[in-house]
Amino acid sequence: MLAAVTEGVGSVAVMERGDPAEPGPGEVLLAPEAVGICGSDYHFFLGELSAAAGGDQFPRVLGHEVGARVVAAGPGCQLAPGQLIALWPLLACGDCYPCSVGRPNACDRFSLIGIHLDGGLQQRLVVPEAQVFPISVESPAVAALVEPLSIAVQAVRRAAVRAGERVVVFGAGPIGQCICLVARDRGAEVLVVDIEASRLPLSAEMGAETLLWEPASDEGVVREARDWGGPGGPGVVFDATGAAPAVGAMLQIVASAGRAVQVGMSNHEVPLRIGLMTEKELDLLGVSCCDRDGFAEAVEIAERNHQMLERMVSHRFPLRHFPEALRFAIDNPTEVLKVVIDGD
Repeated sequence: MLAAVTEGVGSVAVMERGDPAEPGPGEVLLAPEAVGICGSDYHFFLGELSAAAGGDQFPRVLGHEVGARVVAAGPGCQLAPGQLIALWPLLACGDCYPCSVGRPNACDRFSLIGIHLDGGLQQRLVVPEAQVFPISVESPAVAALVEPLSIAVQAVRRAAVRAGERVVVFGAGPIGQCICLVARDRGAEVLVVDIEASRLPLSAEMGAETLLWEPASDEGVVREARDWGGPGGPGVVFDATGAAPAVGAMLQIVASAGRAVQVGMSNHEVPLRIGLMTEKELDLLGVSCCDRDGFAEAVEIAERNHQMLERMVSHRFPLRHFPEALRFAIDNPTEVLKVVIDGD
């Protein structure tokens, strides 16, 4: 079978590999039909992930955003061949502190299919049945997008967003768009802010208001977003960028007693006046992966909003062209929203 193998930092090739064994008890054999390329895949390829985050796991078949068909099911499984599924890639240890307090999504020793274990960028893949969720949509690409959507579900759940609440989202990339979609699905009013004008119309189609962050307009953006949130500013603000200016703006505009939710990842440092936290008595929340219940909720939201999720796919490549697709995505951040690899 064909597999896209990242052999080391900056080195990836599509090659023949042996087919996996037949699925054992509680396992399913999958044929990936759509795999989304994620920012963490960029960081893995470029050597920017720490060893603790799995950045030393070479060689590796990437791909944790997976829509696939069940080919065969092992003894004791309920799924039938032909079923379209979305892959929940997280496996928790069950023993660490987060696992012991019911938050396995923040497991200290987690494994992620597509980072610590070989993922979906191959023609066949065997995984535990517990990691797959049937989904009633026609598009495998929508099934693949359940995984980034699940990050948004976790973010919105952590923030306890309510219907009618005013929510600001910094960043209209895939995760920001998904946060917008989930918050709108809950009935919240949403303002999406981004530096790329081309990304904002999709947020508007979801029913959000939009604000372009133009060069040298930092103070104006902060003022407009805060005013949009109503007296005192918005009660919930998400940063889906990891960019220091956006994180700083989030903390400035969020209302006192509000929730500032960090979703975007980066190694940037953000200057912070400590008194801001105490004067406003802010809830500062970080977001990791989602748990099983969150992934199930993401499947339901995807089924209700499949047409909008399909609109997030900006580029498609076949599996055999994955190296070109990865480099294109890295080199063209303003053109790319979501690149999907179609199974051969």
